[in-house]
Amino acid sequence: MKCSEIGKALIEGAVSPGVEEHLRSCARCRELAEALTVPGAEPSEATLSRIERSIIADLRPVRPIAPKSKISAVFAAIFASVVAIGVLRIGAFAFRVMSPFQAAVILTILALSAGLLAYSLVNQMSPGSLHRISPRLLPLSIMLTLAIAIAVVFQFHEERNFWAESWACFRTGTPLAALAAAPIWLVLRLGAILSPATAGAATGLLAGLAGTMALEIHCPNLDASHILVAHLGVAVFGAIAGFLLGAVTRLRA
Repeated sequence: MKCSEIGKALIEGAVSPGVEEHLRSCARCRELAEALTVPGAEPSEATLSRIERSIIADLRPVRPIAPKSKISAVFAAIFASVVAIGVLRIGAFAFRVMSPFQAAVILTILALSAGLLAYSLVNQMSPGSLHRISPRLLPLSIMLTLAIAIAVVFQFHEERNFWAESWACFRTGTPLAALAAAPIWLVLRLGAILSPATAGAATGLLAGLAGTMALEIHCPNLDASHILVAHLGVAVFGAIAGFLLGAVTRLRA
């Protein structure tokens, strides 16, 4: 038998005649065997009982987390409701000037982005969940993908009142993002978030995308610069605000 096999057998406590024969001829493995069989290495019954009592004393009943499918449905309902409220309040004028291709691309990407963020948040609520995409990289990846899509699908034009019009849309979309962030945060409190900053960035971006989608349906300004700064800017602002709030919460904990 090889020394590596002997070491594994000693750790598992499987001492066979072959292992004993090897120990008689190998000083290195004998030293390992002696180190693993130190007298008094096992804790006494009194020590084990004391450890058990200290662990039990801190245990508290917890409320089970709802199934992921239900939480995902709640996130989807919040997002769709805020977009609907926003469109009903500010109107849907963009469809008059957008081509079917432009509308299909931008709205599909926004919806898929929201779905990915909701899926990530659901997994972050349950520690130990597997993430197909890193929660830290997902918000940045989504913002970059949206920026590229906007630059490709829409054209850049020179505008005289660029900042005034951009501020008007940003000011319209931000309250919608805040409206979505509040119920999403209440749902997140039902889980066990281990990284508030990461979850905060995803929450802020998801809420911000609700405002961005409402603006995409409402605003007839198809200038790519305007969409990047005013519409996508709402989502980016939400992600940054959520990250900072999560980081502050982590520091105070």
